[in-house]
Formats: sequence, C-alpha cells, structure tokens
Amino acid sequence: MAVATNQFKTGMCIMYSDKMYIIVDFQHVKPGKGGAFVRTKLKELKTGRVNDVTFRAGEKVDDVRVEQKRLQYLYSDGSAYHFMDTESYEQFEIAADFVGDAAKWLKENDEVQVVYAGGEMIGVEPPMFVELEVTETDPGFKGDTVQGGTKSATLETGAVVQVPMFVEQGDTLKIDTRDGSYITRV
Repeated sequence: MAVATNQFKTGMCIMYSDKMYIIVDFQHVKPGKGGAFVRTKLKELKTGRVNDVTFRAGEKVDDVRVEQKRLQYLYSDGSAYHFMDTESYEQFEIAADFVGDAAKWLKENDEVQVVYAGGEMIGVEPPMFVELEVTETDPGFKGDTVQGGTKSATLETGAVVQVPMFVEQGDTLKIDTRDGSYITRV
C-alpha cells in the first residue's frame, strides 16, 4: 500500500530504494520559495544505519506492514536462542548475533516480542522490565548512604548494571531493559 509523505509517522516502516526502513524522525518544510518537501531520518532495518532522505511533498512510498509475535524464551545453546510460540507451540531457533543485546535481559521462560516486517523477522524485544538476581557485587560498607554513589553489579544473565551502594549479592532487582537502569529492589 502506498502512503504519501503527509501520512508519515515516527516508527512507520516503509520501502524505499528496495530496502526496508523505519522512520526515526521527519519534518515538513515549506520554504518561502519553491515547493514544499519532507526531510526524514530513515533507519535501515538490515544494517541499522541511519540515512537522511528528502522527499518532495506528496511523493508516495510503499508502506510495510509490521507485526509482533509473542514468543517464550526456552534456552540458549551458545550459538542460537530457542523460542516457542505460546499459541501454536511451534519452536524457533534464532541466531545469537541476531538476538544481540536483548540476550543480556533474557531469562528462561520469559516472554519476548519478535518483530516482523513484510513477513521477515527484524528484531527481538525483551520485556520492558525484568526482575533479575544479583550474582556478584562489591559489599557495601557502613557509612555508605542511600544518596551516595553507585557500584557495578553482575546479574544472573551476565548483564552488568549500576546500582545503589546498599544492593547486595542475592538481591533481586527490577531493571528497565530500554536503558539498562536500576529501578528498585524487589
């Protein structure tokens, strides 16, 4: 389906120059002289590169349908991650390099969103918040205050996050996976 530049939205997936892109940012520009145009930042889905592209006002491009499927993470064998569709019980194997940074937030039996564009798998999104146990951190000392600094803590999945000084080994923490920040102790 073709969409005109006046229908652009941030996050929309389009086909341009035979490649799929996500619109990261766009701006309609109407100069005093000449025709109006739309300046966009497009992120290529395969490579992740962001390109600046300018379209004439009213120009049409093909829209790509983006779907999300909920899968349950089963286990990793080192080179691949194994997931199961919770509706059909079909199992999928996804290469470790494709899962990428999302892997550091995955714990067995967690549910993830797998994003498809044009029938092609384009990404794995972990839950927005996860609860993980601290496996290693430096001990806090008497006199360390709540307002004080932070220290590094290694979580059960291998992720390293900055936490307040009072967090100890064995604590379970709630972590925001979008930026890897500590939320609270559970």
